[in-house]
Amino acid sequence: MLTRRLFMGTAGAGLLLSGSLARAAVKTNPFTLGVASGTPRPDSVILWTRLAPDPLQGGGMPFGDVTVGYRVWEDAERRKVLREGTITAPQADAHSVHLKLEGLRPGREYWYAFTLGDFESPLGRTRTSSPSSNQVRLALASCQSWQSGFYAAYNDMASWTPDCVIHVGDYIYEGGISTLGNRAVEKPGETLNFRTVRQHNSAEITTLWDYRNRYALYKTDPALQAAHAAAPWLVTMDDHEVDNNWAANVPQDPWAQTPLEFKVRKLAAFKAWYEHMPVERPPQIDGIEASLDMTGIYRFGAAQVHLLDTRQFRDDQVCGNEFPGQLPCDSHADPKRSVLGAAQEQWLAQSLRSSQARYNVLASQMWLSPYRFNDAPAEPAVNMDAWDGYPAARQRMIDLLGDGISNPVALSGDWHCAAAMTLHASPFDAKSKPVAHEFAGTSISSDCGWMHEMDTMRPANPHVQHLNTRQRGYCRFEVSDKSWLTTYRVVENAYDAGSLVKTDAEMKLHDL
Repeated sequence: MLTRRLFMGTAGAGLLLSGSLARAAVKTNPFTLGVASGTPRPDSVILWTRLAPDPLQGGGMPFGDVTVGYRVWEDAERRKVLREGTITAPQADAHSVHLKLEGLRPGREYWYAFTLGDFESPLGRTRTSSPSSNQVRLALASCQSWQSGFYAAYNDMASWTPDCVIHVGDYIYEGGISTLGNRAVEKPGETLNFRTVRQHNSAEITTLWDYRNRYALYKTDPALQAAHAAAPWLVTMDDHEVDNNWAANVPQDPWAQTPLEFKVRKLAAFKAWYEHMPVERPPQIDGIEASLDMTGIYRFGAAQVHLLDTRQFRDDQVCGNEFPGQLPCDSHADPKRSVLGAAQEQWLAQSLRSSQARYNVLASQMWLSPYRFNDAPAEPAVNMDAWDGYPAARQRMIDLLGDGISNPVALSGDWHCAAAMTLHASPFDAKSKPVAHEFAGTSISSDCGWMHEMDTMRPANPHVQHLNTRQRGYCRFEVSDKSWLTTYRVVENAYDAGSLVKTDAEMKLHDL
């Protein structure tokens, strides 16, 4: 028997709306979510858009796949057309487009736009990567809670036009609707003030419909659209794209979500992530099992970037829920516990050992460096959701990086604090051999509710050279064969969409 659900799932895949039919059916601008590019290689990039005339209600597109036009130029003035053609926006992928543009030249800018009938998308700029670039400009972003603040940092980033933006997760937040206005949190000796400036569009999201509408909400922000249109992005997922602190097949609250329910939820989250990201590889789906290959190796001049996945293959967090610092328990040091999983660890080791790059970059969602929330000589109380919660796995990483790898640099997010740190052979002993350096970016907009504890315990963490827990922003990196310059940009007022953004600190890698 052909049920309505089966018909809806199969007939749409075979129905293709031509340009004339789509033009007649779509009455309002379908490019409400802007454009984006990503996965830059020396000879290719991915160009993205999604057709969504009614973005917060499932997209609002007519039934069936849709033919979309595209055009690529070699100049910003759009005088020299490089390529033009059409591509299908499948209904099954929420009418998103993932165009792999191949045959390009390395280290070269291109401009692009999409069309549907009389509607034309905003103009996007992209750039291919090149191992021979003399100098590259990279930006680091993470943690952009819609409700906690505006995206002034992205306006500043767009005006800088980096060669690539590296986003290490928490692109959306899955939570429900917060109450607008101010709230105060009392801490010893100070009162922290936070504000909800705008609201989510539903209760906590769990279904594909929910996740699609949540991504659409975030992507309606003009500053985020500007940053996507200004440069290609590398993107990977942290926890809030699915569920807070999820690990492999374990949700934050396994007592409230059965294993079956979480697998279905994760499948929906993975599919919606792909539909809204400028990436090449869709999720692999087998029944209710879903996986995403988000890892990759990218070469930008003197820097080789390894994009990591610290969520899909990790063991669950252990020892309890004290926050932000938890004392370790017996299972904390279990050598079998992993963050990356055995296959990803092996892949990373092989790549690092064969790399000829001057700088070997790990783009990790969470802090690789330690941070203790109590004084020595007591056993360190740490954040169990970071690499601190997986000491054996981190020591394997440290031993690898210390074994002749050229200039290891970790880039991270997650913790809503800006920090520059040195990673030592013995992580909690700042007198042991330096192995790598880490630049952790603060959040684009998300609150740091643990800023008081971070600041209070700063003296107990002498490996931290720079720390700013109080401001939102992002990182800039200017990298050449001779130098690495990091600039921390901070937003003066996270509750003002037009806020000024200024430099908080600059540092050269060799000075740390």
